[in-house]
Amino acid sequence: MSIQIPLERFTNPLLECLDETFNEVHGIYLDKGTTLFETLDNVTAEEASQAASAKSATIAAQVEHVRFYLDVLNDFIRTNKVVKVDWREIWQTVSKVTPEEWEEQKRRLKQSHAQVLATINSFDSWDGEYDIAGPLSILTHTAYHLGGIRQALAVIRPAVQP
Repeated sequence: MSIQIPLERFTNPLLECLDETFNEVHGIYLDKGTTLFETLDNVTAEEASQAASAKSATIAAQVEHVRFYLDVLNDFIRTNKVVKVDWREIWQTVSKVTPEEWEEQKRRLKQSHAQVLATINSFDSWDGEYDIAGPLSILTHTAYHLGGIRQALAVIRPAVQP
């Protein structure tokens, strides 16, 4: 016998975790001021064009990858259609960005995030094949890259002397 839970019992905590990852700390798992958008607001185009090491991607590439992932997963959640995509292209093509490109990249990320939220908020139930897995994947994938971006910034930025 399966037990059903009310839609909002799952949706509200999921949306709160997504909000904490992208917008505003609620005390779930991040420290104050460390959301993705807060972090990126303080990154210059010069910093975004750098990588933590010769074997890692630039911050700009990580941000573009997160944006691409949001778009691909959002389409997948909405249509349940698997589309072949080139996951390597961004890692191979995105490196340095101008200040204008960096601002546009952040704007597009926010737009993709808004589209994901609109999709999640449109659910009347969580009974689609990927309704739950898709948003949870977005949450964990973005949190992973947020950590990577913050670690890269710790390497790129000079240490502050006390």
